[in-house]
Amino acid sequence: MKNFRSAIVLCGGKGTRLGALGKKIPKAMIKIQGKEIIWYIIKILKRNRFNQIILPLGYKGNMLRKLAKKYKSLFNEVDLINTGEHSNIGKRISLVSDKIKSDNFLLLNGDAIFNFDVDKIFKKHQQRKKDITFISGEITYPYGTIGTRKGKVIDFNRNLNYEALKVRNKDSYTAFNYTGMSIIKTETFKSLKKKCKKASNFETKIFPIFVKAFNAGFIKLTGFWHSIDNIKDIKAVNDKKILKSKYMNLKKIKSKLLK
Repeated sequence: MKNFRSAIVLCGGKGTRLGALGKKIPKAMIKIQGKEIIWYIIKILKRNRFNQIILPLGYKGNMLRKLAKKYKSLFNEVDLINTGEHSNIGKRISLVSDKIKSDNFLLLNGDAIFNFDVDKIFKKHQQRKKDITFISGEITYPYGTIGTRKGKVIDFNRNLNYEALKVRNKDSYTAFNYTGMSIIKTETFKSLKKKCKKASNFETKIFPIFVKAFNAGFIKLTGFWHSIDNIKDIKAVNDKKILKSKYMNLKKIKSKLLK
């Protein structure tokens, strides 16, 4: 439908890397700088003209329903749909796919805060007539790195930002970091619906089919994106020990969204 722009936010997983916290709340409800991750996501999606947001509920889905009542106006264009506590990602998307109202939809994980021009990327995807557009972005490498140039060591860093990897024995191959966000043509997804339901791992089983059998592309985002993967990430952000540039961006994003 021309007047709709849909997004599916994956928020049904158990967040096993979160330890005791993951047993208490869904990952999307973790508070970052005083607000839930899902609060940031919905706010930013609405600012980018998404007027249909689907949450396939699973683990502790009742808690997200309670949150929706707390933020009643924020959730007024959000569909919360039960997809089973033990369903895999492919099955979750398949179970809500008939609800999608737009010709293309944004698929994203419910564990990252971002602030970039999703509207612009969505339009590029449509203009290029792709079946899928992967969105790539920078990520912080948490270990030490030895910087070299022409075989000479020139620096040593920790927490280096990178957007792509050099792969051994593949000189002409560049592997870009996937943000967990992609834009998919609804009709193409529905043609793979049965395979998605059975896929043990959506990304490793279904994305290669998109790449080999359909028209796939990628876009590098320009702006802020930060995934909250584990307890260390939560602590770093909330204790302001995250890289200064990222913390300041988060602070600015929150203040803008509160207006």
